[in-house]
Amino acid sequence: MSFEQIFKNIDDILWKEAGCSNELDYVEQTSWILFLKYLDDLEDERSEEMELQGKEYKRIIKEEFRWNSWACPKLPDGEIDHKNALTGDDLADFVNTKLFPYLKDFKKNAATPDTLEYKIGEIFSELKNKIVSGYNMREILNYADGLHFQASRDKHEMSHLYESKIHKMGNAGRNGGEYYTPRPLIRTIVKVVAPKIGDTIYDGACGSAGFLCEAFNYLDEKANTVEQKKILQKSTFYGKEKKGLAYIIGIMNMIFHGVEAPNIIHANTLAQDLSQIQERERKNIILANPPFGGKERSEIQQNFPIKTGETAYLFMEHFIKMLKAGGKAGIVIKNTFLSNTDNASIALRKELLENCNLHTILDLPGGVFTGAGVKTVVLFFEKGRPTEKIWYYQLNLSRNLGKTNPLSEEDLADFVALQKTFSASENSWSVGAKDLNADTLDLSVKNPNKKEEKKLREPSEIIKEMQELNRQAEAVLKDLL
Repeated sequence: MSFEQIFKNIDDILWKEAGCSNELDYVEQTSWILFLKYLDDLEDERSEEMELQGKEYKRIIKEEFRWNSWACPKLPDGEIDHKNALTGDDLADFVNTKLFPYLKDFKKNAATPDTLEYKIGEIFSELKNKIVSGYNMREILNYADGLHFQASRDKHEMSHLYESKIHKMGNAGRNGGEYYTPRPLIRTIVKVVAPKIGDTIYDGACGSAGFLCEAFNYLDEKANTVEQKKILQKSTFYGKEKKGLAYIIGIMNMIFHGVEAPNIIHANTLAQDLSQIQERERKNIILANPPFGGKERSEIQQNFPIKTGETAYLFMEHFIKMLKAGGKAGIVIKNTFLSNTDNASIALRKELLENCNLHTILDLPGGVFTGAGVKTVVLFFEKGRPTEKIWYYQLNLSRNLGKTNPLSEEDLADFVALQKTFSASENSWSVGAKDLNADTLDLSVKNPNKKEEKKLREPSEIIKEMQELNRQAEAVLKDLL
């Protein structure tokens, strides 16, 4: 049975499960089961590698809590031993009263937060089993047993399927923008920022870790040595996520993309006082789509020199501070950031223009983010010298974007090609920093190459004019009679 069919079968069972009501629940419950299957395969793989070296591998998970003990015990021929496999209330009770508490304890026993043991404890501290029926769970476990994580081909397929689930969850509408940034847009941002092996890459609002996963894919193709592969695994990718489910999904997504113990921390990034950030914490690359529209409490705002309740603006302050000198960033933000006239917006634009080289602004059409209802831009900048010239690109498409007609990498190909040389075109132009309004520092997208379209009149206006013309005609006729 194909992995795709297994995923579909599991979703069909969850759809019938009383404890699960939407796509977020489906992803959450699928995630912890897949994680335990992944963990079992990983331990098998490590054990085989150590055996080849003539060494013994000490497993992380105790015998009674291993996949082949409680989830799918096996017969000598490798088939599931249905006679001895827990099911019904026995299975549900084992998961709720023994398995989850055991795995949750890993967090307090782990040596450091960057270990796999800590990730296990963190995941099962955040998740709850919502599969009420032990019979439904038995069916799901039997299907999940057919998934494998050892071959690179399997991991690639798994990452593709998991991304598809995250996409569907985003399209479901509930907090979708928090979980899913269109991957063609992320891949384009990564291409333009162009990280190198050895750079540290950070997303302080990582959600489902789409930016970190795509940056890993980009660099993994360039890693040719064991040392370079190790650098990508251990000391390249860093993330923070405030919300529990998004944190779990982000970890799972990175694991399925090939990062064994992701450096993602469950924390509120904005709770950190900006003045306390040390040089050793700063990163070479920042890739992010911080949540927009949120409002932060006054105690959170006290952590920032520019006080504002807008979540995305606080993240912008954080990102500028977190960049090393010479560091590069690609950040998605609402287009109103470019023109808002409140004191905080103007101060933040001043901070960005004076301390960073804001070299590129990509103006995106509406519909890029399903259900978000806002227009966005992508800011590309380097820290360490002031902005002298800004290159704008306005993405004008001949179609409306939506669920059935999403953004593609091909749509962005012209932007990528022209951005390399900051070339002028029908959709691109440059503005000198000295030409900006000194008081407002308005960065609004105003394409000088776009012909002013004649504004169509409202139907009510046309009808009113027709009625007035009729009255005039009647008056003329009366004079003639």
